[in-house]
Amino acid sequence: MSDLPRKAVTRTAKLAALPLGFAGRATWGLGKRIGGRSAEIVAREVQQRTAEQLFKVLGELKGGAMKFGQALSVFESALPEEVAGPYRAALTKLQESAPPMPVRTVHAVLEEQLGAEWRELFMEFEDKPSAAASIGQVHRAVWHDGRRVAVKVQYPGAGEALLSDLTQLSRFARLLGPLIPGMDIKPLITELRDRVSEELDYGLEAQAQREHAAEFAGDPDVMVPDVVHESDQVLVTEWMGGIPLADVITDGTAEQRDRAGQLLARFLFSGPARTGLLHADPHPGNFRLLPPEGMQGTQSPEGMPDIQDVSGAGSAGPEGVAEAGSAARWRLGVLDFGTVDRLPGGLPSTIGYSLRMAIDGEAAAVYELLCEEGFVKESIDLDPEAVLDYLLPIIEPLQVDEFTFSRGWMRAQAARIADPRSPAHQLGKQLNLPPSYLLIHRVTLSTIGVLCQLGATVRLRDELEAWMPGFLPEAEEEELPPAEAHA
Repeated sequence: MSDLPRKAVTRTAKLAALPLGFAGRATWGLGKRIGGRSAEIVAREVQQRTAEQLFKVLGELKGGAMKFGQALSVFESALPEEVAGPYRAALTKLQESAPPMPVRTVHAVLEEQLGAEWRELFMEFEDKPSAAASIGQVHRAVWHDGRRVAVKVQYPGAGEALLSDLTQLSRFARLLGPLIPGMDIKPLITELRDRVSEELDYGLEAQAQREHAAEFAGDPDVMVPDVVHESDQVLVTEWMGGIPLADVITDGTAEQRDRAGQLLARFLFSGPARTGLLHADPHPGNFRLLPPEGMQGTQSPEGMPDIQDVSGAGSAGPEGVAEAGSAARWRLGVLDFGTVDRLPGGLPSTIGYSLRMAIDGEAAAVYELLCEEGFVKESIDLDPEAVLDYLLPIIEPLQVDEFTFSRGWMRAQAARIADPRSPAHQLGKQLNLPPSYLLIHRVTLSTIGVLCQLGATVRLRDELEAWMPGFLPEAEEEELPPAEAHA
């Protein structure tokens, strides 16, 4: 059996310990305040201790606990530096790895899914996993036709564990709120739970990945590995090397971080326009920076050349990130299409219209559109100018030709919305997020979180002008030559 602690008693006990620990720290904090410590200092100490316990427990569990941890990790830029700093390494580890399944369990799943002669499908198969995620782990292999492949094997009982964890986490979502100022945790957990069945279906994932691979085949900026074989609990895709985005964040040059950030924004906005699908799991573990063709890579620790199949380029390896040369021709590699939002017409044009009018200062028009789309409920009456004042700092990256994302900027936005004394906090509580926009909203916030981790300077407005319906005035859209739409 897997070492995934999926028995209800075991998993519930681990997760149930979290709110008890939170309550204990709150009592500890109250004592410190009575003893004369300032509320701000005590709050940060409690936050730091809470984060420590949360990440420790999430790191020990797979299933929904780890899925929640991965979703939460992209928002670490919003945490105060004294809290985020010590745990950045732990968050990165959550994005990239987890305790592996026993080899015998992996082999049992492969035999059940691929048949008793499953080894004949591979020229080579590495028992040691190269990566692990919330519902499965990835093994390097060589397919019988010589292609290097990634074999994703689903943890036995993953579905049960996901649902159990997320249900348990939702019960004390309110207590997790202080970890990410200004963010309501419960809708995040609810939305993750709603997506469980899709993520467990490797057939749906294979279909979404094939569509992306076909659309981006030969693309100079984005590479998606194609699907080789799929079954209910095993997914085989072409192997993709490159530099994990987490390594670019920690060790990349400014040019590499800028290139990765620009391409991440391009993929976010171009994907729905080109495929009708939105990649809905944008944490650093799902992206790679791929060097240009011909660049020599390093050997992996296991001795297998870390080769990116389509271009033939090798991985520079973490130790070679800063020495890998100009990043101008590097591409973004994209993995994991288990969670997607289906948008047949691309991103809603309402978003583009609202953003453009907000930049132009058309408060009344923005407010009217937000009311029509359900962002402002009929029972609520708000001042259009106040709504515009709330939005403008958030869309600052679109008001300039290029913008440098930073953890400081993200923290400032989070603090502005989280401060109960601020008008932004009071107004934000009265706005509504329609269900149809929930996943788009989360993906956008997550992507901005990753851009802030990268510290990337990005021409974000260029990407919206090229790909976001409604962002450009209709006259300007008609004047664009066809080639410019896919620049």
